[in-house]
Amino acid sequence: MLTKIAVAIGPGVLVAATGVGAGDLAIAGIVGSRFGVVLAWAIVVGAAMKFVLTEGVARHQIATGRSVTASAIGRGGRWAAIAFLVYLAVWSFLVGGALISACGVVASAIVPIIDDPQTSKVVLGAAHSAVGVVLVLVGGFKLFERLMAVCIALMFVTVLATAVMGGFQPGEMARGLVPRVPEGPGAMGQTLALIGGVGGTVTLLCYGYWIREVGRTEPRHLPTCRVDLGVGYLMTALFGLAMLVIAAPLAPMEGARGSAFIAGLANQLDTTLGPAARWLFLVGAWGAVFSSLVGVWQSIPYVLAETVQLARSPDAKPRVSERSAAYRAALCLLAVLPVVAAWTGFARIQLLYAFVGSLFVPMLAGVLLVINRRTPDHPRLANGPLTSTVLVAVLLFFGYQLLSPIGDLLRAGSAPTGAADASR
Repeated sequence: MLTKIAVAIGPGVLVAATGVGAGDLAIAGIVGSRFGVVLAWAIVVGAAMKFVLTEGVARHQIATGRSVTASAIGRGGRWAAIAFLVYLAVWSFLVGGALISACGVVASAIVPIIDDPQTSKVVLGAAHSAVGVVLVLVGGFKLFERLMAVCIALMFVTVLATAVMGGFQPGEMARGLVPRVPEGPGAMGQTLALIGGVGGTVTLLCYGYWIREVGRTEPRHLPTCRVDLGVGYLMTALFGLAMLVIAAPLAPMEGARGSAFIAGLANQLDTTLGPAARWLFLVGAWGAVFSSLVGVWQSIPYVLAETVQLARSPDAKPRVSERSAAYRAALCLLAVLPVVAAWTGFARIQLLYAFVGSLFVPMLAGVLLVINRRTPDHPRLANGPLTSTVLVAVLLFFGYQLLSPIGDLLRAGSAPTGAADASR
């Protein structure tokens, strides 16, 4: 039933599922194990922010017939295309490595076929990457859509079921939806990370390609897109809230990040709730990370191939196809090169990926403030007052999130030696 609903709703659920990966699972789990469900409101705020950004992407494409990437590069010229292409290459390598590693770790916890954890992670992760390539190349968008529906059903049902087994308490959740930051070291930083980590970064652009695939190209389709995205980000928020509930009664795992945290969390669930909870959670986690991998493998080659075309001719109106040589080359590079990163420590890659990905969100907010202005040719394009306010808030929020570590370093560098040492 859920798979039929997901297919019927369409691209909004796809972009939401693609945006939920190992890092999102981990940060929600880490925050839940430290603070319980006190920061439930932060997940709702983060999902709302990503809804506004993705709706702006859809509105621009439907009003102008051009992707946000094409319009932004058309204004910035060839150097803007080259700069964005370099950024995409770095982001793709990091996110590819993180997803391959995450799939490998979760699969190893489910099917421990190789004794050495590092080798098992790489081998099973590379196998997931290869399967993703075959599914994208052979099945096309229709198969991709149905496969994602199955993964979404797995992750949604199993993680919610695990949350119910863990003792979901509506009263506590209701109190957690009232905005407040808990006391304790690192509470503000983890609150900001929870808000920013919900719902993806560069993958927000993919919604434009997916609505084109299902034929939403006219202004009358915009209300459908808004409902579509509303359902998708509601599911994202519920998934994050369920992770808070699951992790709340468990002991914090200091130093564990990303997929390592997911495996550790599964082991704790085995101890506290029994093997059934462990298996439910691992199946849901696998659905989350594999759907994210397949979603990135299917969509990011569109962005890469289109950006290459725009670097050659910024005023072009590229129409990238899954059958084009540029798309297939981008897919193969995306699926193969990041396997190298899976051999390195996942925690470092995840931190780099999180930082590089967070650069994109204020970039997109700024672009939408500029290109989604009312024009005589496109009267329905303009951001409304509420949308503009949210976009400015996103710009300021992520700008602060990115600049605050730099400020901390500067303050540490100007502090007396003893204070600087204590701050590390």
